[in-house]
Amino acid sequence: MNKLVQKIEVLNFVNPINIEQEKRNFFSSKYNINPNFRYRKIDFNAHKLQQQLFLQDIDSIKDDETRSFYRDVIYDYSGLIQCVETVGQREKFYYNSLKSFGTPTDKDVENARFILHFEDEAFKQEMIPVFDANEAVAYFEDFRKKYDFQFTIKLSNKISAAAMVINNKQMLVLKKNHKFSANQLKVLANHEIGLHLVTTFNSLNQPLKIFHNGFPKNVETQEGLAVFSEYMSGCLTLYRLKELSYRVLATDSLRKGFNFCDTFDLLHNQYKLNREEAYNISLRAHRGGGFTKDHLYLTGLKKVYNHYQKGNSLDNLLSGKVTLEHEPLLKKWKTEGLAQPNSYKNFAFDSNENTNETLNFILENLK
Repeated sequence: MNKLVQKIEVLNFVNPINIEQEKRNFFSSKYNINPNFRYRKIDFNAHKLQQQLFLQDIDSIKDDETRSFYRDVIYDYSGLIQCVETVGQREKFYYNSLKSFGTPTDKDVENARFILHFEDEAFKQEMIPVFDANEAVAYFEDFRKKYDFQFTIKLSNKISAAAMVINNKQMLVLKKNHKFSANQLKVLANHEIGLHLVTTFNSLNQPLKIFHNGFPKNVETQEGLAVFSEYMSGCLTLYRLKELSYRVLATDSLRKGFNFCDTFDLLHNQYKLNREEAYNISLRAHRGGGFTKDHLYLTGLKKVYNHYQKGNSLDNLLSGKVTLEHEPLLKKWKTEGLAQPNSYKNFAFDSNENTNETLNFILENLK
């Protein structure tokens, strides 16, 4: 199974390869012509991969709970293969994305609007984007000195986020033409390196490969932990929480049948986001044909925050690309020697550096 799922990294295929060109076209059209995104061709036979996945001898696993878990793994990866196979095919991709990542509920949309009604914080110098990608590379290389694992850093114009981790390649990719603020550098260091790469390298030391390839529906927990890492390291801002809220609204707009221009109009003209931010959030939601993953950052943050507030340790959740829902199984596997203690930790989780009372109020009162 490990060999079969190596190539299924949805973010590798869902990010358009002509982002900058289409952005220029969109702006010059006065926001009236939907972008025509192009994507990487898939380099595997999706149908054959599905067949091989379902041929796995799951019934030979004697333990009921573990057997049921691996059955879910097969269904989940089957869904991700369908996502990759249909990138760029509009409704087909959107429906597959719904199956794998869900869509915001009315409660999620209410939470997003609740956050957006807070008055913006006073602007600080550390929020001004002044660092180029090469300076960002130097910052991240300095940050990784805390750890003894090695990962590569690559610059690219073909990603929709400012930074992302490619799990299978142990690689941090930065947006080449992006300008970073001091705050964003700290946010990304704690989010991408302190959480995503820590769980990547912890997973490589686990005996079961599924820790590395990812538990079913692991995105919510992983992104929730990553944003919680920002919170605990004292760099989460109301501005950042609002960005995550706009992503929820953009994802919700897909359910309402909005096209790219409609979503951009919602963010830029109704919510008064500047055009760069409105474009990037619309791109994240509409890439592939309708990618619903982005609503999970906020729901994941709330779940991880609640878990932590109840006095629970987050150690089990750092053991790989795992989920909060499967923590009981993780504990069982530890007693059976099927899961090992973590090799690396998230330093931000050692003590709460957040001093922003507004954030505490928001996180306490999200539904």
